[in-house]
Amino acid sequence: MKTRFRDILSTYGLLSPWLLTLSVFWLYPLGYALYISFTKVITLTGESTWVGFANYTAVFNDRLFRVALQNTCVFALGTVPLTTVLALALAVTLNSAQTRWKDALRAVAFVPTVTSIVVISLIFTNLYAHDGQLNALLRLLNVPYPERGWLLEPSTALVSVMAMDVWMSVGYYAVLFLAGLQAIPNDLYEAAELSAASAWTQFRRITLPLLKPTMMFVLVINTIKSFQVFVEIYVMTKGGPLPLEGTTTTLVYEVYKNAFEKTDSLGYASAFAFVMFVLLLILSLVQVRFFRPADR
Repeated sequence: MKTRFRDILSTYGLLSPWLLTLSVFWLYPLGYALYISFTKVITLTGESTWVGFANYTAVFNDRLFRVALQNTCVFALGTVPLTTVLALALAVTLNSAQTRWKDALRAVAFVPTVTSIVVISLIFTNLYAHDGQLNALLRLLNVPYPERGWLLEPSTALVSVMAMDVWMSVGYYAVLFLAGLQAIPNDLYEAAELSAASAWTQFRRITLPLLKPTMMFVLVINTIKSFQVFVEIYVMTKGGPLPLEGTTTTLVYEVYKNAFEKTDSLGYASAFAFVMFVLLLILSLVQVRFFRPADR
């Protein structure tokens, strides 16, 4: 009994730094945020008043919440499938490439992922400007383009941010797919070749089924990432283009605005964030259930 108790004590002793960090930087902030979501907090004075579910009711009655939810869903639906398909195509290409520059190509594909999002956003802001390189190229090709710039037109602003996000994310998910591809035994492909199976048949019958766990992981984390888009919106459009408030605003950007740009909306911002958390949880569970193996 003493040995078992000593083992338990030793285990929790080794885990204590992580448990302390988890409690201080995750559990406590999460619990406190849940508490203040039921209050009205005056940031400048620190005064708080219990309001119950009033903040949650206000969220669902807020026009900007519906606009932000719509923009976020459009962002996710426009980026997640395209990013997944391009990443898978890039991974298959890199995996089958017969060149001594294979490792260099993989590194190049991964570079946007390790580059600061702020830096990339600023580069694309200049690229999308009315006198930027994109308009200059389209002008040479006699192709119509937005005169004021891609980020200043309501019809192109969100699409432009989505295009940048796809370019920035493809390399990261391609590396994940590449790891999944390299875990597939070559014996399966050799057996398929002996059966005269075409490359497309091998991809459809071997590669895709065995990539299902990787596909699930990619879709879940990519969807969560798309619903949490913030830096790109903050740097490139501020939710505009101004003065058309809400044209490109997203859920996280609305949380930020209410939490840090207003003095009496911290509780409302917390309620907003928890509504978003529940939506993401439900969406993630649906995706996991859809990709779960049938024998489980």
